[in-house]
Amino acid sequence: MASGQPEADRRVVVTGMGPVSSIGIGLADFADSLRAGRSGISPIRSFDTTGFPYVCAGEVPDFRPAKFLRRLDGDWGRSSLFAAAAARLAVEDAKLDLDRTAEGRAGAVIGTTSGESRVVEELAAQLVAGGYPGLRPGPIRRMPANRLSSAVNMELGLHGESITIATACSASNYAIGYAFDCVATGEADVMIAGGADSVCRWAHAGFYRLGALTESVCRPFDQGRAGILTAEGGVALVLEALEHAEARGAAIHAEVLGYGVNCDAKHPVAPDSASIAECMRIAHRNAGVAAADIDYICAHGTGTPSNDLAEARAVREVFGEQSPPISSVKSMLGHTMGAASGFGAVASVLAISRDFLPPTINFANADPELPGLDVVPNAAREAVVRTAQNNGYAFGGNNAITIFGAMS
Repeated sequence: MASGQPEADRRVVVTGMGPVSSIGIGLADFADSLRAGRSGISPIRSFDTTGFPYVCAGEVPDFRPAKFLRRLDGDWGRSSLFAAAAARLAVEDAKLDLDRTAEGRAGAVIGTTSGESRVVEELAAQLVAGGYPGLRPGPIRRMPANRLSSAVNMELGLHGESITIATACSASNYAIGYAFDCVATGEADVMIAGGADSVCRWAHAGFYRLGALTESVCRPFDQGRAGILTAEGGVALVLEALEHAEARGAAIHAEVLGYGVNCDAKHPVAPDSASIAECMRIAHRNAGVAAADIDYICAHGTGTPSNDLAEARAVREVFGEQSPPISSVKSMLGHTMGAASGFGAVASVLAISRDFLPPTINFANADPELPGLDVVPNAAREAVVRTAQNNGYAFGGNNAITIFGAMS
């Protein structure tokens, strides 16, 4: 439908969303769970937790890839299957016939923290047991992180961009920003953007040794918050040029107004509130909005003492005494690593399209160090949301924020 020549400032809309998560697979189940404030946390089944003091995570129960996938077969890791299943669900939600999209005008960009983490663990075990001669070719083929985006393109038959972005816990927002630029500048008509990661032993152990893991309940912004819960899943959004969507009569969930990214690199793991605040300002400028225009913030909200304090201080710096409602879906999902801000994007778009604010569950006591925050405690709230901000931060100071708006 497009000429293929670069164009400036095309409007970009979200026409499909595909969550594969611990609280639901598919948009309807995910939205119902967000509204109900359901928890997806359960005892870990994907590896032997013997010896671990903390044994809970947000795993996707009974994930059966064959139920969703039409083309993929053979050697694919769990994270790639999450990404491909989420993309298939998003395309189905968009009612998008990719065979009618011009060849090379649709692609995928997927964010991740650990890529095929379980495959890496499998290879490490083989290496310890038998040295390099003991490594089997199957896991070696499954290991490269770029297979996440390749799986999406192969499953959907896309011939455009295939990019995997590994900026850890903000990676999905980086992916959305990259996809937004591709569509807005005319390099593509349709892009699939999101993220995927899997629960694995080494990440669980790493966060525990870091002192960032909580036992069984994640309490973002609560005075008694103690850390994250590791989690997994895949999430994808269909980003489409407005004229392309209108030409095929697509239903539009929301508009992508813009995004902001920066990297302070001040500390390997500690967030920096000044850098986060600047990222918010960059996102607002890019999206053409003011702080006063933001009706809802989907927080990064990990539930660690340091993250929530830094995020709250940044919000206060940018928004002043009266910040908009801010809630964390990680209280329900756990921390899905590279998929986290993708799930936040879906929650933000649902807030706009379905007129409700997702809650921060498990909230018991306000923290006096975080004054003035409306965290939408424990129960969803009906609200008219015209503009939503989705926060994503990562180790190394990789900050990325996306802004979504209602269609006008």
